[in-house]
Amino acid sequence: MANPTWRSLLQKWGLSSLKINASLLEAEIQINQPDRDAAWDLYVELVTRITTQPLASGEGTEKAALESVYALFGLTRNTIKAHGRHCREFSRLAIVILNQKIRPFTAKWHRLSEEGVFSDQASCEEFRSELSSLQELLRSYTKLLADLAEVEDMTDLAS
Repeated sequence: MANPTWRSLLQKWGLSSLKINASLLEAEIQINQPDRDAAWDLYVELVTRITTQPLASGEGTEKAALESVYALFGLTRNTIKAHGRHCREFSRLAIVILNQKIRPFTAKWHRLSEEGVFSDQASCEEFRSELSSLQELLRSYTKLLADLAEVEDMTDLAS
């Protein structure tokens, strides 16, 4: 059986909205051990953070949730560096997720947070709504990482 393409893998996990070079989308994915190890490392981080777990009304704080999402930049960079240049497939996916999905969310809310927006209830509700949408996408990403790491997905155990 042939290796999957990026297109088929992204469609499988509901991530086909990512903008990826067309030639890369049709290329077969060659997952190696550094890719699997990197996927596992980031999977563990994602599945144990507010990035994938529900944040009920009245629980936690918006600022702490924003910081947890922002921490994904450092965690992803460290994961890529720790597993070296041979985790190419993982790196391609992780960089796209950071730049296309996480960065717009954190850029918007960091600025607003600095302006004190989290003292306004309506803004807090807007943040939580947008966080919920991001969490949905990150749950799909986490499931894809479990697939790449060849481990049982536990994303939905707590929800």
